[in-house]
Amino acid sequence: MEATLDQARQLGLQEAEFEEIKKILGRTPNFNETAMYSVMWSEHCSYKNSIKYLKKLPRDGSRLLVKAGEENAGLVDIGDGLAVVFKIESHNHPSAIEPFQGAATGVGGIHRDIFTMGARPIAALNSLRFGNLKNPKTQHLLKGIVKGISHYGNCFGVPTVGGEVYFEDCYQTNPLVNAMSVGIVKVGQTFSATSYGEGNPVFIVGAATGKDGIGGASFASADITEDSAEQLPAVQVGDPFEEKKLLEACMELVGKDLVIGMQDMGAAGISCSTSEMSAKGQHGMNIDLSKVPTRQENMKAWEMLLSESQERMLIVIEKGKEAEVQAIFDKWDIHCEQIGEVTKEERLKYYLDGELMADVPGESLVLGGGAPVYEREYKEPAYFAQVNAFDQNSIPRPGDLKAVAEQIIRLPNIASKRWVYDQYDSMVGTANASTNNPSDAAIVRIHGTDKALAVTVDCNSRYVFLNPHVGGMIAVSEAARNIVCSGGQPVGVTNCLNFGNPYNPEVYYQFVHALRGMSDACIQFDAPVTGGNVSFYNQSEDGPVYPTPTIGMVGVLDHISHAMTLDFKNEGDHIYLLGRSRNDINGSEYLFKLHEVTHSPAPHFDLQEEAALQNKVASLIKDKLVLSAHDVSEGGLFTTLLESAAVNDKGFSIALNSELRPDAFLFGEAQSRVVVSVNPGQKAAFEAAVGDHPLEYLGTVTAGNIVIDGADWSATASWKTQYDTAIENELR
Repeated sequence: MEATLDQARQLGLQEAEFEEIKKILGRTPNFNETAMYSVMWSEHCSYKNSIKYLKKLPRDGSRLLVKAGEENAGLVDIGDGLAVVFKIESHNHPSAIEPFQGAATGVGGIHRDIFTMGARPIAALNSLRFGNLKNPKTQHLLKGIVKGISHYGNCFGVPTVGGEVYFEDCYQTNPLVNAMSVGIVKVGQTFSATSYGEGNPVFIVGAATGKDGIGGASFASADITEDSAEQLPAVQVGDPFEEKKLLEACMELVGKDLVIGMQDMGAAGISCSTSEMSAKGQHGMNIDLSKVPTRQENMKAWEMLLSESQERMLIVIEKGKEAEVQAIFDKWDIHCEQIGEVTKEERLKYYLDGELMADVPGESLVLGGGAPVYEREYKEPAYFAQVNAFDQNSIPRPGDLKAVAEQIIRLPNIASKRWVYDQYDSMVGTANASTNNPSDAAIVRIHGTDKALAVTVDCNSRYVFLNPHVGGMIAVSEAARNIVCSGGQPVGVTNCLNFGNPYNPEVYYQFVHALRGMSDACIQFDAPVTGGNVSFYNQSEDGPVYPTPTIGMVGVLDHISHAMTLDFKNEGDHIYLLGRSRNDINGSEYLFKLHEVTHSPAPHFDLQEEAALQNKVASLIKDKLVLSAHDVSEGGLFTTLLESAAVNDKGFSIALNSELRPDAFLFGEAQSRVVVSVNPGQKAAFEAAVGDHPLEYLGTVTAGNIVIDGADWSATASWKTQYDTAIENELR
């Protein structure tokens, strides 16, 4: 039966898109076909409102083994015949409606993107954004999302090694849940998401297919409203133990010359995996939906085609090797059913009980094929006038710096996220080297080698809101700075681009200019973009979230001994600031949360200044001239010093910079600064190596008290308690 325009609109298609589908097919599509196009042409799958600018991001690099978008995740050569596979993706909308399962299945989905390429996941990270922590709804979402992440990750057996958590009012309705996975594979032993070879069998492996997650991709391509809770079928249900079995079965396929191609069934399920694999291999498929293992009886064709049930893969196998593959999945007690075969004709034909239910050209469904590409209008946001009008001289200088510092370290964005990360298993697999030796980026050993990875996720979304171009550069630069301060060399970026409604010209301006800033910084640090995810429609009746281009970055340490930690080591060590202190409180937590100034310029940033700093830090670490390195970020210099001192219960004694406002010196967030500690015996060698790079002597490491300008601010232990328990106290 032919679909109607009203049905197409209800599925999220525009009238012009429905007409284009008619042209592609040469007829009016039936409901099953219309449903397939609605998910595959949704923003979540097709990137129709973003692909023009995504293509402008730097995607070439000497270490890249595949370009962005060519496979499920980025693939970067790290030497010794090994490659790192990594990707970050969002699960925002599902987590807003059902926080536990939304977050849990986000973790499961990103790990599948890694092992579907033949890589074993070795580390997980996440970037989370919530509304006001005092709000009961925020506390409900925080508890559910963290529990979902910990449940899935802990059961699956991959350590969560790093992340970030922010609290801002704009995320009250739309929390952001960005999950990142990192894996290792031998070069030449990866699987590709492709399909070719007429007559080769097509298998579905993993969990049975149910009605959970139907329309999830379309659901993720719309604003959150009061009615969104009624869309619970669009939230998937995860089973980490099933995924663990699926992982091990897939790992047994590696190196056995059995598989033509493999694809995770994520967004859009069978529709997505069959179409993307067929389009890449320039072949088609005949699929018998009646052979798909299901959890409910009498599922309709469109329900099976759109279901986003978790823990499933589509695998194309060399004909004649079915029994070998079947034996592997039988061993792990996993469904392994042949549901079709590859055809020479580049069409996808889906049957149910012998009846043809859908017949479409595979390429017409996918990104870069028939999916539409749009360029949206954009204009400078009106609030920029308020940003540019702000003068920091209107803010009085504080009289009691200690009282301000105590407020700063208890702010949810600054305070320890111990309540969150204590729920994650960070040590399973024994690869995490950062749990007891904290560094700006997480350090993960690569077993069987002397190498290690440095991994991080970073984005200060308020900076991006205040200046999208500068904020985009800072997001990439801070990630690179964290890698460098940990002893690594950045090798690649994956990004999760979280924005509001792209049909809003001011939101689209934020998107375009943030990507330009990201691109500038990626080029500067030779960290090409390997892939990622765009999440638009993070918007409610209250407006859009802050523009949040989360950066996931991976760096390489050729030897684990090159790792650098952030903690002060010995009483009497010298403390220096690499970089220049500036009379700048713009964009800071201090200005925003303590003075309630929501609109100010972004903090000072200069890309060349940042590059020079990172080069200098890298050389000092390589030459073993520093004992610790920790970058200055949210909360400013005081927070950085406290975090470095608290690890080993040390203290610090510093003098204020008399040329600057004291609040700017201690709490300003001007970029391109790193605090290092130096052994007194290497003071001369250190200063000589720094040369003419901006350098400021701050003071010394003490036994356990904090002293500012000669005034004793009490024991570090009392500060650490305030810092560690601030979030926990709010949740009691």
